Amino acid sequence: MATASGFRRIAAALTYRDFRVIWAGACVSSIGTWMQKLAQSWLVWTITGSPFYLGLDAFMGELPILLFTLVGGVVADRHSRRTILLISQCVQLSTAFALAALVHWQVVHVWHIVALSFVTGTAQAFGGPAYQSLLPSLVKKDDVPNAIALNSTQFNIARLCGPPLAALVMKVWGAAACFSLNGVSFLVVIASLLALRHVQELPAHTRTIRAEMRTGLAYVRASDLMRTLVFLGLCTTMLASPVLTLLPVMAQKVFGMDAGGLASLMSVSAAGAIVGGLGVAWLGKFRRMGSTVLGVQIALGLVLAAFAASTILPLSYALLFVGSIGLMMSFSLLMSLVQLAAPDELRGRVVSVYMMAFRGGMPVGSLVTGWAASVTSAPATLVAAGFLLTIVASVFMMRGKTVREF
Repeated sequence: MATASGFRRIAAALTYRDFRVIWAGACVSSIGTWMQKLAQSWLVWTITGSPFYLGLDAFMGELPILLFTLVGGVVADRHSRRTILLISQCVQLSTAFALAALVHWQVVHVWHIVALSFVTGTAQAFGGPAYQSLLPSLVKKDDVPNAIALNSTQFNIARLCGPPLAALVMKVWGAAACFSLNGVSFLVVIASLLALRHVQELPAHTRTIRAEMRTGLAYVRASDLMRTLVFLGLCTTMLASPVLTLLPVMAQKVFGMDAGGLASLMSVSAAGAIVGGLGVAWLGKFRRMGSTVLGVQIALGLVLAAFAASTILPLSYALLFVGSIGLMMSFSLLMSLVQLAAPDELRGRVVSVYMMAFRGGMPVGSLVTGWAASVTSAPATLVAAGFLLTIVASVFMMRGKTVREF
């Protein structure tokens, strides 16, 4: 009985039909995305042999988040979020097939990969705010943290399945097949979007995009809680996410692994993230979510620094697993706090500000750590980033009363 009750608590958002449909479609598409991530990072590494180009590719994939997400948030509050998502998926489908063709015909250069990453990131800059704004409309407010955590969980189920599948496909058919399968996976999420029955219609807007963008920015500026959450999201992705960017370097330089070894590291990270996501889903909405996320971030920085310093493979697996639990808990709790604090009529714009910081931290962190790793080493760079994250979270734990008590 207790087990059944616990499962119902974890799967609360899945009792809503539309959420189940979009969750399943997103999960299939995410598997394709993670197949492409592994194949693409290994392709960049084998073409260039440079940590800098790994960082540059990640930077260009996330740069559009900095450039266009605020506009994407306004668009998500003015137009059908489902239509925006359909367009976004079609663009990403096209870039995946384009890269597959370039690799198949053996004419691919690193600038092709970087350019296509930028186009894909541009589609995500508009699709991201629309998707995050759509999720809360599919469930009741008390189930929003559960829905966000389950959404993170499907993404990390894909992280667990995608890399080993990519390694197998690369071994048998080559990288082009990974990119083609990712293109096909977007068809599934397109079908799930078309199958939604109850999509909230937004009121007509007569103000200019610039005026509505200013409204969202003004709301964030006026809220001490929202400013803090935006800053914490920036720091988390800037300082913790580069461990994933530099995994190919750690795999080959520290542990002497090939693509299969990289897939195993990514799968361990994904397994930890699934545990972290399910933990947040089980917790749901609770008091002092802010102090919890700060405590998790303090521990996360220390664990990631220990992983970077370790040269013992079993210990490194364990640290990566635990660190990934903390990373996913941080991501899910921060996004839950933003969604709970944002008014529905401003949700797209508020979420876009947060996403600009959250996703924007990734390209900046990837570019800086990629450069630093090429000058010093990947382990030294990641140790420094981990300690810095712990320091930032500790300062807010001591002095950030607004977020600590939310």
